[in-house]
Amino acid sequence: MTEPRPRLTDLVQGLPATIPFVGPEALERRRGRLFELRLGANESAFGLSPLAAEAIRRELARAAWYGDPEAFELRERLAGLHRVGLDEIVVGAGIDELLGVLVRAVTGPGDPVVTSAGAYPTFNYHVAGFGGRLVAVPYRDDHEDLEGLALAVRRAGAKLVYLANPDNPMGTWHTGSAVQGFIAGLPADVLVLLDEAYVELAPADTAPPIDTADPRVVRLRTFSKAHGMAGLRIGYAIAHAEVIQAMGKIRNHFGVSRVAQAAAMASLDDAAFVAGVVAEVARGRDEYAGLAAGLGFRALPSATNFVAIDVDPEKGGPERGRALLEALADAGVFIRRPGIAPLDRCIRVSVGTAPERARFADIFSRIVRGL
Repeated sequence: MTEPRPRLTDLVQGLPATIPFVGPEALERRRGRLFELRLGANESAFGLSPLAAEAIRRELARAAWYGDPEAFELRERLAGLHRVGLDEIVVGAGIDELLGVLVRAVTGPGDPVVTSAGAYPTFNYHVAGFGGRLVAVPYRDDHEDLEGLALAVRRAGAKLVYLANPDNPMGTWHTGSAVQGFIAGLPADVLVLLDEAYVELAPADTAPPIDTADPRVVRLRTFSKAHGMAGLRIGYAIAHAEVIQAMGKIRNHFGVSRVAQAAAMASLDDAAFVAGVVAEVARGRDEYAGLAAGLGFRALPSATNFVAIDVDPEKGGPERGRALLEALADAGVFIRRPGIAPLDRCIRVSVGTAPERARFADIFSRIVRGL
């Protein structure tokens, strides 16, 4: 008798049983205790706007209702903010969901897709899930290599390329003019996914002007970082109306709760709160840079809410980073570390509150001096 089992697709059966990240909660379950410091997920340590918190409290009374599938009011606000048409914005459950929609819209089995080796793994997860073939370009001087990415696109005949600016996991960035030059040099039928999750925390010249007349570019933004709403799962894409329309054919129209939509609109009204978060993150980055230098390490310049610290500036190997990651976890500190050489000579530490930063400095210093 045949054993009962579902008839999964060949693609799904051939995929590894993995997820992009092992979450801190899973690590805590393995350890049998909670982390004292949660500095590895690039969440905001500074909470969300009081206006957003109040909007959440009000909207909870309507939690039995589905959210607006068009997110009309939020899109109206965003369209005004970015000076684009209402039909040039779509809202989703964070950039992660939007990446999945875009990959699905463009990528078929065996299609080459270009990204950077060691960049955001959730994008790779989506590409693999839809049968695409990743073409990974090494970083150059800890930056995503714009020339290398463009060359890989042309050589592979790719129709999709992913670029995060600022970058994760290194925190580095290119100027908006450099990104514009990169886009201009690509073939006319290539779609560029420009992940700008950290752009509010970056220098003013990081983001190129938004030009929705160019159907080759999708700008991806989030409320997870500067706005402190990672747990609410809400982000948006800005693109040519035809691209947004294509996304609408396959996206989950009820994926963003009404609570998240209300919180996002309220947070847009609290520019002072977001500016305060940006300023505190900048202070934290400076503190981490000083801490690293005092221990003989080097903090990479960062335009994000985390800092990559090169803990082996002489040899550039992964061993010290791995040892520090494990020792910090044993001490109750959750951080992360890039998984691909030569990026894995670094550890990545999210900017915490001032007390969290002081506690991290104490624990980290003691561990380093004990190695």
